[in-house]
Order: sequence, then C-alpha cells, then structure tokens
Amino acid sequence: MSAIVNTAMNATEFERVLRSKGQYYHIHHPYHRAMYGGQCSPEQVRGWVANRYYYQIMIPRKDAAIMANCPDAEVRQQWLQRILDHDGHNSDAGGIEAWLCLAEAVGLTRKEVIDQRHVLPGVRFAVDAYLNFARRASWQEAACSSLTELFAPEIHQSRLDSWPQHYPWIDDSGYHYFRKRLSEARRDVEHGLAITLEHFTTAPEQARALDILQFKLDILWSLLDALTMAYSHNTPPFHTVTDQQIWHRGL
Repeated sequence: MSAIVNTAMNATEFERVLRSKGQYYHIHHPYHRAMYGGQCSPEQVRGWVANRYYYQIMIPRKDAAIMANCPDAEVRQQWLQRILDHDGHNSDAGGIEAWLCLAEAVGLTRKEVIDQRHVLPGVRFAVDAYLNFARRASWQEAACSSLTELFAPEIHQSRLDSWPQHYPWIDDSGYHYFRKRLSEARRDVEHGLAITLEHFTTAPEQARALDILQFKLDILWSLLDALTMAYSHNTPPFHTVTDQQIWHRGL
C-alpha cells in the first residue's frame, strides 16, 4: 500500500518516519531469525550465502548507475567510495572478495558461487528489479532506495554476535565482511539520508520517498521468501517436474 503523507514533514519528523520503516527490514524475516537463532542447517546457510552473492555483485553496478545519472560532481565523489568498498582498491580487496571468503568459510567453492549456479529465479528477478530501478530513476530517488542501510549495522552485528556461537563449523575468517560493513554502512547512510532529507521536502515527494524505501525493503524480503521456498519448504523452482537446477543463469 502506498505511503500516505497529507502534509509536508520537517526534516526531524521525516527522518523519524523513514527510520520507522525498520519494522519491515529483513532482519525480522523468519529465515533470518532462524539464522541468528542457530536454527539453520549448513545447507540453508550456504544457500543464503550463495544467493546473496548475486545481490553483492550488483551493488557497485547500482551505485555506478546512480553516479551516471547524477550531474553533481561533489555527490559523485562521495558516492564513488561505495563502489570502491565493494570492488576493492589499493590494499583493500573489497566487499565482494570478502563475501567470497565468507562463502569458502561456510563450505562453498568460489567457482560454484561465482558461476551463480545456486541463484534462484526469485532472487535474480528481485535483484535485477533493483538495478533497473536505479538505472531509470532520478539519482535522488535511487539514492533514497539505499536507505535500508539505516538498519544494516544491526543485522551485521546480529550475525557477528550469534553465528560464532551457533555455527562453530564456520571459519572465523569468513566474518570479515560483516565487520567491514559495520562502519561503512554507518558512513554511507549519513550521506544518503542527507540527500533524501534535502531533496524530498513536499508531501507528495516525501510519500514517494517512503514508497521507494518500502520498495527496497520488499526486494530484500523477497530474496528470503525465495530462499524459504527452496531451503525451508524444500520446494525449489520446478520441483514438481524435475530435481535438476534447470532455471536460467542470466540473459
């Protein structure tokens, strides 16, 4: 349902309402609650890591799309750091490499993660929808969609707090990505939030911003819905006609 905003909010109230969207963040999805509750099997953890990789590799492409649509050099200079954080630079191997280390730590091979053999159609469609939105939307709207980072430090900390206890079979070296993102996400959200508060000032604009943030929350929730079908209910795509992974790998 579309967000209803009848009158324009001041910046303080608008930020409060944006942050209230955290109740719909995927930290509350049953699949994620099971992960930090120690209730997931190794296969379920590996399935999440392999599928989430597809989201990870799209983040710098999404950020590049925002930069391509942004005429403000100062904004581009700040936004560029997000791409460097994931793709790596100088002595920092980057977030994508850190995710591959996590994949190895949970028992996956680099090859099977990079070739995306485990990426479910529902995951692929949802992530592609996010990238296409970033390409088509104004740069301010696409920047607003990044505000799920408001809630990201909590989810990374929950993994650092619970996974070592519940999943001792995971090598500690795999947790570098979550530690890395704790500070990066806090830095990024300050920039994205400032852009959103400055640009979305009328009631219709603020309603649009809330819808955009909900769209991004829907994306993240949908990823876990697809994983739930495949790894919790044992009903992966085409399970009624074949047990083979016959779904497409991308066009």
